[in-house]
Amino acid sequence: MAHLKDRRPQNVEGDFYVDSTCIDCDTCRWMAPEIFSREGAQSAVHHQPANEKERLAALQALLSCPTASIGTVEKPTDMRQAQASLPIPVEDSVYHCGYHSEKSYAAASYFIQRPEGNILVDSPRFTPPLVKQLEAMGGVKYMYLTHRDDIADHQKFHDHFGCDRILHADDITRDTQGVEIQPTGTEVYALADDVQIIPVPGHSKGHTVLLYQDKFLFTGDHLAWSVALEQLYAFRRYCWYSWPQQVESMRRLLNYSFEWILPGHGRRHHADRETMAAQMRACVAWMERA
Repeated sequence: MAHLKDRRPQNVEGDFYVDSTCIDCDTCRWMAPEIFSREGAQSAVHHQPANEKERLAALQALLSCPTASIGTVEKPTDMRQAQASLPIPVEDSVYHCGYHSEKSYAAASYFIQRPEGNILVDSPRFTPPLVKQLEAMGGVKYMYLTHRDDIADHQKFHDHFGCDRILHADDITRDTQGVEIQPTGTEVYALADDVQIIPVPGHSKGHTVLLYQDKFLFTGDHLAWSVALEQLYAFRRYCWYSWPQQVESMRRLLNYSFEWILPGHGRRHHADRETMAAQMRACVAWMERA
């Protein structure tokens, strides 16, 4: 819970603020860029909400902050409306869950609503308002984990929804040894006609990405958009297994067509297929030089 006494001096005057417990995870800045910015290696409020749309975005960021570092001077009277707005629609049947978890260093989690069974991509915080919303949307049939780092409250979601968890065998640890589905090797694992799990070793040995409807690519820590570089990129500094293999894994994705990149860490990105393909080729070229 944010504390007013710890309010950062970089915040502009007004109701919303960020306190000194911020871990600089970037969540609030990409969820509500009109409100939050980076000041002195932490987030701060650079503009107070001026309308209902901006206020909702600020409250969604507050709820999603993994360290509860965002607060308000006045107790919100519209918090229930903000809770009901999560998960947030991305496009078609894909949603951003919000409620990022400190256990996964604020990794984003997504929800895919499908008639054949819903899929939770990586783990948000297991919190009653979100669980209630997911129940109303049909529950969770599968919980897909991109890699070993972003598992957060996976066990609680499994116990509550009875969902089958999916994690590549090479990323299984003591905390995930009970995962029900453990793909092996480097072959694509087809969970359904419209859901492909593609092994992309590099960041971790068992990292995979999920391609849904040949349109949405859920990339975990493998691929994201860089605002600073204005291009797609991989986390060279945070490659824990093998950079050469990650470069090769990125080349593998050149064989696929998609419009959305939805990462766990880093910024999401949307472009038409032709533009995305060109940006992916540029990413591979950049990685080969890195």
